[in-house]
Amino acid sequence: MPSALPIADPAPADGLVTPAPGAGDVPFGVYVHVPFCRVRCGYCDFNTYTASELRGVRRDDYAGHAVREIEWAAGVLDRSGVPRRPVSTVFFGGGTPTMLPASDLAMILRAIDDTWGIVPGAEVTTEANPDSVDSDSLETLRAGGFTRVSYGMQSAVPQVLATLDRTHDPERVPLVVDLAKQQGLDVSLDLIYSTPGESLADWRTSLDAALACEPDHVSAYSLIVEDGTAMGRMVARGELPAPDDDLAADMYELADQVLGDAGYSWYEVSNWARGSAHASRHNLSYWKGHDWWGVGPGAHSAVAGTRWWNVKHPAAYANRVLSGESPAAGRETLDDETRYVERVLLAARVRGELATSELRQEARGRVAGLIARGLVDGSAAVRGRVELTLQGRLLADAVVRELLD
Repeated sequence: MPSALPIADPAPADGLVTPAPGAGDVPFGVYVHVPFCRVRCGYCDFNTYTASELRGVRRDDYAGHAVREIEWAAGVLDRSGVPRRPVSTVFFGGGTPTMLPASDLAMILRAIDDTWGIVPGAEVTTEANPDSVDSDSLETLRAGGFTRVSYGMQSAVPQVLATLDRTHDPERVPLVVDLAKQQGLDVSLDLIYSTPGESLADWRTSLDAALACEPDHVSAYSLIVEDGTAMGRMVARGELPAPDDDLAADMYELADQVLGDAGYSWYEVSNWARGSAHASRHNLSYWKGHDWWGVGPGAHSAVAGTRWWNVKHPAAYANRVLSGESPAAGRETLDDETRYVERVLLAARVRGELATSELRQEARGRVAGLIARGLVDGSAAVRGRVELTLQGRLLADAVVRELLD
């Protein structure tokens, strides 16, 4: 089952927030969590549900529940005194959003536009599995206002996909990429490396297959074996080998080399784009500390200095939104220290995002040592930016700890 929600303050039933100074001065985005999957992948601890786990609620009703939350959210922010802003980015994640009919996704997007307005040229993304879309659904998404699709490719190697419990045919990936391009959609491919039993040659096969599709964007994430997942139990019992950190580092270096040679530039530790215009603007909004409202079961929000997260099960979520009560399970108000820590933690991962002037004096004094150890780029530091080298990206958590100690 999905991991537990954080422990925090109770969330008021009316959902009202006390705006921090400057509320409304940063861009505003919307995340829509669609928590449905056909099968549960053994490595996944996201808030997702298969058909057998949806007692008390129907998947067909989800779009209506999401629209109710969107309409309610606008009233909450108005009553809280948070200035209305048009939406800069929208991201449908999951789960598998395209388990819903494309017309349902378009309906939710239309409600976002009707409620807040969507800025011209906004980025609107949906995640999808390669086997969950076809030409008709992609056409409906494009006509409904979507601009980008992010496919969960994960691997091109059948035995690696089997270990991950992924059910799609890897040979379908080029087809659905081409179908999306025919609709004028930007395409991202999500890959996972360091799967138990995966070799460096397997990983190269997946990279080559991804690049053969000529996507606009590639994400490559190192597998984390989470406690409580089926894979976590198999590793604990010795049925699968634990991921090897040294091999994972080799895989990351190979990805950076292969993607770089193909014309893709890294802009965040795990993300490469074919030109800055194809970087994920929505994900950048998280890393840059913008505001967003998270719609759906288990979705997280951060608006005007307050962060909260919704109840997890779709039935509990439906009961809350249909009764006009906040679906939030808990919340926290961010103090100055938390804001600073999170700013350094997130911005350091983004190329050129963290200015040395934002660091506290003692942290600025450590930048020279990080440069000497090959973890921070010296030329970027001269320009007043903290930019990780390749080695620094491999040790990003250690660099951040040093900047925060």
